[in-house]
Amino acid sequence: QVQLVESGGGLGQAGGSLRLSCAASGSVFSIDAMGWYRQAPGKQREMVATITRYGRTNYADSVKGRFTISRDNAKNTVYLQMNSLKPEDTAVYYCAAIPLLGIKVPNYWGQGTQVTVSS
Repeated sequence: QVQLVESGGGLGQAGGSLRLSCAASGSVFSIDAMGWYRQAPGKQREMVATITRYGRTNYADSVKGRFTISRDNAKNTVYLQMNSLKPEDTAVYYCAAIPLLGIKVPNYWGQGTQVTVSS
C-alpha cells in the first residue's frame, strides 16, 4: 500500500503562483512515476504532469511552460510549481502514484487539494 498526502493549493490570483507538494509513504519502492491530475467541476479528471523515478517529465499542453513538476526521491515527495496561473486552472488537484510493475496508470491517489484561481 502507498499513502499520498498532498499539501499546498488554496486561492491564487491570475498571473500568480502556487505550489503543491505530495509526500508518499508505505510501499514507495513499488512506485515508478508520480504525477498530478486535476478535475474541474463537470469535467473529467485529466493529467497535468508526471515525472518518472529517473526524472523524465510529461506535461499537458495546457500547462507547458507554466507548471513545473519535480521530485525528491530521498524524501519520496513530488512537487508542482504552478506559475502564471489562469482561472481555468481552478480544479481539485490529485497526486497519483504509477506502479513500477504492470500497467502504467495510477493505482494510488491522494485525497485531493482545491486550487482556485481568481481573475
